[in-house]
Amino acid sequence: MNNQYELEKIIKGNIVDNQRPRLLLHSCCAPCSSYVLEYLLDCFDITVFYYNPNIFPESEVVLRIKEQEKLILEINQGALVKVGRDEQPSRQKDLETEPVKLIKGLYEKERFYELSKGLERDKERGERCKRCYKFRLEKTAWLAKEQGFDYFTTTLSVSPLKNAHWINHIGSQLQEEVQVKWLPSDFKKKNGYRRSVELSKEFGLYRQSYCGCEFSLENR
Repeated sequence: MNNQYELEKIIKGNIVDNQRPRLLLHSCCAPCSSYVLEYLLDCFDITVFYYNPNIFPESEVVLRIKEQEKLILEINQGALVKVGRDEQPSRQKDLETEPVKLIKGLYEKERFYELSKGLERDKERGERCKRCYKFRLEKTAWLAKEQGFDYFTTTLSVSPLKNAHWINHIGSQLQEEVQVKWLPSDFKKKNGYRRSVELSKEFGLYRQSYCGCEFSLENR
């Protein structure tokens, strides 16, 4: 499946139907979410779910959450209008944009270490990462179900180091299990990663030099 093409079809369909569905967007970090929010904000009513129990050390968790809060505050004050690009897909001009909301998940680091047992020496993009994707997406999907969201998705596919095929496969499986629509994506397409770097500079965001977990820090 061409996940980027499927995403654009959904966006265009919502525009034709004059709909602005509620989207629960799992965010791995502020820099990656900057591009995704720019891309989707006029097409969805977005709540960002920051849930990343893989992050190490705890000081890094605090820093990344602060950056996420900073980005959302600036977006809600209209900052994306100032730095927005021209290459956007068709957008809904006639519907009022709601402020981006934020849900901060618990820092359940012991859950991440449980799923990583026996895979501590895996390289990035290995089985440990796949389990980590699934764990965070499961949490997102069930929260979307509980709070009545129309869609759920994640910013993870912005990164060239993340396996978009795995992410979308897991999301599609959870869609069937939880009965909330998965929003397919490969946000690195259309220069999404490069745009996230540009937006990070515009907003003065801290860009981490490793994925986030203790093992990726050691690999770096």
